[in-house]
Amino acid sequence: MAAHAVTPLTICRLRRGVPLHHSRRLLAVAAAAPEAPAPTPAASQSPPSPVPPRKVYFPKRGETVELTCEALAFKGKGVCKVAGSTFVLLCDGALPGERLVARVSRLRRGAFAEAAKLRTLEPHHDAVEAPCPLAADCGGCKTQSLAYAAQIRHKHLQVRDLLVNFGKFDPKRLESSEPDAILKPIVPCDEILRYRNKMEFSFGTKRWVQKELKDKDEEVEVKQETNETDGYALGLHAPGFFDKVLHVQKCFLQSEPADKVLAVVQETWMDPAIGLTPYDVHKHVGFLKHLMIRTGRNFSTETPEVMVNFVTSCYKPDLLMPLVDKITKIPEVVSVINNVNSSVGNTSVGEQEYTLYGKPNITEMLRGLTFQISANSFFQTNTKQADVLYRLIEDSAGLKGDGSEIVLDLFCGTGTIGLTLARRAKHVYGYEVVPEAIADARKNAKLNGINNATFVQGDLNKINESFGKEFPRPDIIISDPNRPGMHMKLIKWLLEVKAPRIVYVSCNPATCARDLDYLCHGVEEKDLRGCYELKSVIPVDMFPHTPHIECKLSMYSENERTRLWHEYHDENLDLILFIEGYTNDFLMIEEPLYLLSQHREVTGQLI
Repeated sequence: MAAHAVTPLTICRLRRGVPLHHSRRLLAVAAAAPEAPAPTPAASQSPPSPVPPRKVYFPKRGETVELTCEALAFKGKGVCKVAGSTFVLLCDGALPGERLVARVSRLRRGAFAEAAKLRTLEPHHDAVEAPCPLAADCGGCKTQSLAYAAQIRHKHLQVRDLLVNFGKFDPKRLESSEPDAILKPIVPCDEILRYRNKMEFSFGTKRWVQKELKDKDEEVEVKQETNETDGYALGLHAPGFFDKVLHVQKCFLQSEPADKVLAVVQETWMDPAIGLTPYDVHKHVGFLKHLMIRTGRNFSTETPEVMVNFVTSCYKPDLLMPLVDKITKIPEVVSVINNVNSSVGNTSVGEQEYTLYGKPNITEMLRGLTFQISANSFFQTNTKQADVLYRLIEDSAGLKGDGSEIVLDLFCGTGTIGLTLARRAKHVYGYEVVPEAIADARKNAKLNGINNATFVQGDLNKINESFGKEFPRPDIIISDPNRPGMHMKLIKWLLEVKAPRIVYVSCNPATCARDLDYLCHGVEEKDLRGCYELKSVIPVDMFPHTPHIECKLSMYSENERTRLWHEYHDENLDLILFIEGYTNDFLMIEEPLYLLSQHREVTGQLI
């Protein structure tokens, strides 16, 4: 057999230090591979028909246009175009395959425009009836009317496009048919309703209502952007407005016990005899700001336990007691908290915290560990899917389990990821900027009897030359940043320290793709050379019916790849020599290959 006949198998030069392709079908396919036929001269063909030029289109603000939605962009906006034009208009509420009428609302420096949907002309390809009657107005569940299989398909495509466009990765390499393809299938969520363990509702003085008006052509009734009536409300903010609240009686994302709490509060708080008033974000007067409901588990009874947190502008417990008396009659309620936020801002975190009823925290379990959750703790809002995500993180970390490795947990929050890895590590060092989260992480370590974890408060956006001197060089780094991603100072430090493995957990694929570009390809203007190779990307759907996507990504440094190859070479020398004799030649590799550890992860076999 001619050597070039097996070149597509990506067999490489069988020399120490050069990767070998690990396909299980290597020898069988090599034996069966035919000679590539010589290309035949093309027959005389007529020249192709000229492609008609695309229409040049630039919208005007306020213009009404007919659009076709082609895809979903990050954050759930529909990517729409006018027929025959390449100009992109992003439209909230538009779904792939839908034809619609929209009004141009904003121009973005000629690059694209934003539009407000007015009405549907033809429904999209995967239409289903939304379970929530408020889905079209709420903005929290933008894709409830899109079949779930289509939701995860579009999320997968979004991750791919961001890795190609922002991360500058080869699309062929991302989605190769081989087991070593970088981008893996998205992990769907088994429960697409009632999956959230935390919901935050706002009190307001301007209630957003579904008011039907005629558009200027008087063809159909539409909902206008300025719908509002004065009146108290408790619910979720209307899309695009910080001061208007859609009144919500129940939410299909939270647990049923949490819905009971919401219903009781709605029945009670507007009673004039109680004297409660919502906070006015314009006048900065009023008492009630937010209602936060969290659901955990009581492990002794295996029943839900609920924490209710009222965020108020000042501390007046007597005003809240009528509400407290009623909601504590719900058996699942074990904690009522009052957070006081006296600032003019409308955040849900208070300067002081008071326990009005029961205990100051609730409990939940992840990966066999128990975690205490306080009113302001960060905890993954989809507990069951978080368990799936953390298992993937453990697999990617690849800890030997002999207690010899150092783990650095960046943006550690309450320590959930670091503590799950501590059981197989020598020591875990966690960093987090929020002091309350660090306090919770230390409590959780003590609660689970974990003594090899150290949690330090520090701002990872403001690190200096001394960062890293207080702990040994890490073998594995876990990075779970918030939506803005990692600061350039931290990326520079990562490129300098060259930890063998990085597991990146992302809640924002756009900033994640940017960070991966820096780590893998470098930053030319800052004279930083990339030293990592992306091994795998696994999107995980943590939030069905919403545009949010979580991703688990793993990377190897150049030194780690070489070390693993040496290890594989020594363990499999007989096989390598056999292949060398079989092919009777050294064949150059055609594309980057991944190492034994990945092959084990994908196939469970050595070869």
